[in-house]
Formats: sequence, structure tokens, C-alpha cells
Amino acid sequence: MALPTDILLMYGYLLLFTWVLVEQLGIPLPATPVLLAAGALSAERQISFPLALAVGVAAALTADSVWFLIGRRHGHHVLRLLCKLSLEPTTCVRRTQDSFGRRRGTMLLFAKFVPGLSTLAPPVAGQNGMEFGPFLLYDGIGSALWVGVLLACGRFFGDLLKRDPSLLDWAGRFSGALLILGVAGFLVARVIRRRVVLKNLAASRLEPEELKRQLDAGQEVYIVDLRHPLELLPDPFTLPGAVHLSPEALSARHHEIPRDRDVVLYCTCPSEATAAKTAMELHKLGIDRVRPLRGGFDEWKRLGFPLDAIPPVDSAPTAAATL
Repeated sequence: MALPTDILLMYGYLLLFTWVLVEQLGIPLPATPVLLAAGALSAERQISFPLALAVGVAAALTADSVWFLIGRRHGHHVLRLLCKLSLEPTTCVRRTQDSFGRRRGTMLLFAKFVPGLSTLAPPVAGQNGMEFGPFLLYDGIGSALWVGVLLACGRFFGDLLKRDPSLLDWAGRFSGALLILGVAGFLVARVIRRRVVLKNLAASRLEPEELKRQLDAGQEVYIVDLRHPLELLPDPFTLPGAVHLSPEALSARHHEIPRDRDVVLYCTCPSEATAAKTAMELHKLGIDRVRPLRGGFDEWKRLGFPLDAIPPVDSAPTAAATL
């Protein structure tokens, strides 16, 4: 079973376009084996290298444009959805926002080479006001680099096959099994990692109603807003008395965190993943009374609980911003 070369020969550029499109839309189905196979087939002139490059770039730009426009319209809600599709929500949103805040359009030049950044970069660019023209320019260059590198690697392997045809028998015998095992291992590893995070989270998270009762009763609670500064632009509110810190700054300044009261962390990521991860880090630093807020900022807002307005925040990420 010589996958994916046999299928590529049968369906050609349509398969190449569809596979790249599906991956770039956020479905965890790696396109790398198909692009490598297309590059290898181009060595035998069974597939045109320039046409394969054009098809791959067109598929990537199509998917990225869709997410860019959705990100511009729906903001961080679409980022939550994409993180769920990625099966690894723990740091994906913040890592993408940090990269965009530091590099703006140039992030799109290398985003496709970084796991977790590829699918999230377009909606983050749309959410934060990047113009569509520059987005297409940077994303087109980045897509061409990504597709071109993979096709070139496949072409190199194809040239080796031309010199030693016996390699083709080995590749044909094992490529299908390796592809299936690789995809299965990729998915299983991410599912296991997510389950571990969610299990730790479920044991310690705090219900919004319980936090509201604590605040109404005048209990001292140290509330930390872990949202990225970019998330504050469209929704400039925070929980009453909350301090805004990045997870990195919070860990670095852990000696400032009071030990005599509950420390409540919240974010806007799926399943409170950033808050859960940060809570586990603080536990390692000896802070025991730390709990993620179930549902985070979105759930607190949905329940109609009080919010404090905050002044506009600079879109450039900072190590820490205190409200």
C-alpha cells in the first residue's frame, strides 16, 4: 500500500489542494506527507513542481483568508474554536498573540513552520486590525516558503529514487503504514496531553457563583486576569479588583502573591487551559490556595456579574500590566 503516492497519481492536484486546505482550516490531518510525496513524484515528471507549488499555496491562502475574515468579525471566540480543533489548547492562543504583537506581519512568514501557530495566525491578524492586502502578501510568501520547502525535500528524495530504484520498493512497502501510524500517534499524544490538563483542572477550579459569594461577603481574594493584552482591546473590562499579569510575569513575581487567601486565575481560553497551566506552575512554587475560575471571563460576563471598566491597553504585549 504506497500511500500517499498512489492516491496522488490517481487524483493529482485535486487531492493536493483538498488535503492542504483541510489541514489549514484547522483539522489535525497533516499535509506534510502529501506535499513530500508530490515533490518526490515531480522528480519523475509525474507531477509538475511549479503547478504543485501553486496549488498548495492557493489552498493555504484560501483557508487562511477564511479564518482572517472570521477572526476580524468574531474575535477571540473563533480562537477558542480553533484551539479546540487543535486538541492542544494550553498555550496556543497566547503564543500566537505574543508572536503577532512582537512581529506583526512578519510572523506570517514563518507561522506555517511552527505547530499551533499556522492555523491561529490568520484569525489573530484579522482580530487585531491588519489590512487584508498586507495579510495576503505576507501570508502568500509564508505559504510559498512552507509548501516550497516540503516539495523540495520530496524532490530530493525523488532524485535519490532515480539513482537507486530499489529504495522505491522499501518506500512503497512501508510508507502507508508509517503515514497511518504517524497520524494516529500525533492524535493520540495530543488527546492524552489534553486529558491530563483537564483532569488537573477539574480538581481545583472555582465556580463563578462561589467567587461572587466570596466578594459579596467581603472576603479577601487575589484575582488575576491572565488574558493577553490584545484580548482587552475589544472587551475592556475585568473582574472587580483583578490584577492583570501574564503567566510568565505571575510566576516571576510569585513572591508578591499573598499566601493567606485564595488566588483566583481566569482567562478566555478553552476549558480555562491557560489558568489551569498557570495554577499548576504556582503549585510547584509553593502557592497552594490557587484555583482557576470555571468558564473564565466569558462565563462571569454571561452570568451578568459585575465588571470593572479598564482604560485602553496598548496592543503590544508587555511582560506585565497592572490594573
